[in-house]
Amino acid sequence: MHMRAPRPGVGGAAAALALCLAACSPVFDWRESRPEGSDAALMFPCRPERHQRTVRLGAATLPMRLDACTAGGAVFSLSVLDVADPAQVTPLLAALREQEIANLSATVAEQRGFAPAGATPNPESARLRMAGKRPDGRPVVADAAFFVKGLRLYQATILGSDKAPGGEAVDTFFGAIRLP
Repeated sequence: MHMRAPRPGVGGAAAALALCLAACSPVFDWRESRPEGSDAALMFPCRPERHQRTVRLGAATLPMRLDACTAGGAVFSLSVLDVADPAQVTPLLAALREQEIANLSATVAEQRGFAPAGATPNPESARLRMAGKRPDGRPVVADAAFFVKGLRLYQATILGSDKAPGGEAVDTFFGAIRLP
């Protein structure tokens, strides 16, 4: 009796192809996004989801729109808040920044000015690099930018563990922000 060696099946080939494609897929799938109601254009490394909530900044309670997604072990987000009183733009932008630092129990490792294309100049606009802790005590790092256009406040953030993306991913995310 003659026995033939088994032929590799289609299922095995498909599994090998799927494994190769998964290994070759990029961690960051950059795409331009124009979150509804934000008047902003930026690049997200994944498909963002929309969330809404109310936040308290100082004495003000404001609705906040948040578009966020997770890639490469970090959350990439853009928060947008509308202010009714022009005199409150600068104090509320400062409060937004201070609240982020407090929420993370963070120390600011680096702070510099930040003005994406189309932004309204504001003395409180800034980009920060922070190290802090999550509520459960795990370490967290964050890169965040706070800026304004007219009566609209923005916070763009990359939040991750101590092994969160840096370098090119951070530069791509913040460098692509524009307010046409």
